[in-house]
Amino acid sequence: MMETILNIITTVCGKIQVVSDLFWDFPTNFEWYANIPILGNFSLAIILLIGSGIYFSIRLKFIQVRKFKRGIEVLKTSKAKTGISPLASFFLSTAMRVGPGNILGVTGAVSVGGPGALLWMWISAFFGMSTAFVESTLSQIFKERKDDEYVGGMAFYGRRLIKNSAIVGVVLSLMYIIYALLCFPAQGFNTVSAMGQIASIVSGQELPTTHAVYWIGFVIVIIATISVSFGGTKKISKVTDVLVPIMAIVYVLTVVILIVINFTRIPWFFYAVFTEAFKPEAVFGGAFGIALMQGVKRGLMSNEAGQGTITMPAAASDAKHPCDQGCVQAIGVFLDTIVICTLTGFVVIMGRVWLTDAGEAWFELGKLPKYLASAAELTPGTAFNVVVTLLISLCFGLFAFTCLLGFMSFSEICANRISRSKVFINVIRILDIIVICFGMLTSIVGMDLGALWDLSDFANILIAYCNIPLLYIGFKYVKKAQIHYEKEDGTSFTSEVVGIDVKVWDEKAKQ
Repeated sequence: MMETILNIITTVCGKIQVVSDLFWDFPTNFEWYANIPILGNFSLAIILLIGSGIYFSIRLKFIQVRKFKRGIEVLKTSKAKTGISPLASFFLSTAMRVGPGNILGVTGAVSVGGPGALLWMWISAFFGMSTAFVESTLSQIFKERKDDEYVGGMAFYGRRLIKNSAIVGVVLSLMYIIYALLCFPAQGFNTVSAMGQIASIVSGQELPTTHAVYWIGFVIVIIATISVSFGGTKKISKVTDVLVPIMAIVYVLTVVILIVINFTRIPWFFYAVFTEAFKPEAVFGGAFGIALMQGVKRGLMSNEAGQGTITMPAAASDAKHPCDQGCVQAIGVFLDTIVICTLTGFVVIMGRVWLTDAGEAWFELGKLPKYLASAAELTPGTAFNVVVTLLISLCFGLFAFTCLLGFMSFSEICANRISRSKVFINVIRILDIIVICFGMLTSIVGMDLGALWDLSDFANILIAYCNIPLLYIGFKYVKKAQIHYEKEDGTSFTSEVVGIDVKVWDEKAKQ
């Protein structure tokens, strides 16, 4: 019976992967286009994502560089009278950004596209910082007040930008809920897998996925997710305020120690990244397009710039000016990709297991085992390797769990945007829990994560195609806000600045 269910799940995921690849690869999957020099390597998705980042960077005069220091100052001095502070919003969005993709995504990108894929992640992240600025500033401009919290995001600014259409708001809210449902299985899988991995390390023996530890972890995750996520944005932000700094600091320190121990490999790391960005080794397929696609695809999955998925935590902030939160969220992309993803890249590339006798076996491993094998290569035959594996597994589990919290919370906000009916809200809550349970059960029954990863890939590009056009439509308001922001003449941000009614900001100006 279980085998039949797994076969059905694999088949369904396989069908979704076909559609996902079509969205990601079009029109490079047509021979006539693929044969065009240089351009034939760029799919519509890449042109849309990187192209938009380049466009916004130029129009905003590379604000992600000019106002980087300002973003840090906002974080250092952030306070909140209503909702949550910019710092709490930053932690909440980081909880959603910094997920298992920072380990699995980078490892997958390098193992498929070669070390050069990391360079394309850097490039997409640099320009993605400006895209994050635009979408976060938009979410602040059009946020709304609900009791003692602020709510907003893609569904909110989408409605205002398209003739204040309630239908548009409902459709975009529904799109986010679908996006979350497609991403939940992988996060549930990763959370319970990490708990099992930690138990195996502590016990000193490999525990089967059907072991009681996995079932205990299953129950703990469900109880913790329900108790925290149903408490609203403020309650979740209190948890992420604690977990995000812990998981980020532990992960960064662990990898930095590995890098210092293996400092002689650092020059080779940069050599491999820059030389193989345009022509990977034959073992990675040898094609420029593969490195490019993997870098952009995994970069998007990790930093979420352009997806509109971090616009809800951005809107929840009690920022002094919409652009303040835009600067903060640009830093979020930097932290996610330029810092954390790069550290993962250091481990995988400096480990260079594919050049050893174990290379063939390494390619056959799953993404997390690949990463752990690379870490082991950097700490061969030492007790320190056990400590490193334990810390990485702990961070991996926290990455997945904080993502679950974010998805649950903002699915509920979107559900409220569709209907205030308690029955409807509870249906969405129950559906979320069921899908999370499904993800954890796939780990317990020994199913491979690959099929679930395909669901996330599809969700990422689907919602990006919904969000990017809205950013162009609303860019005129972002530009007006940016001009006002950089004047720094002491005047408050109001409806007069952007030429459209922004009730929340008019009320703030009167306080």
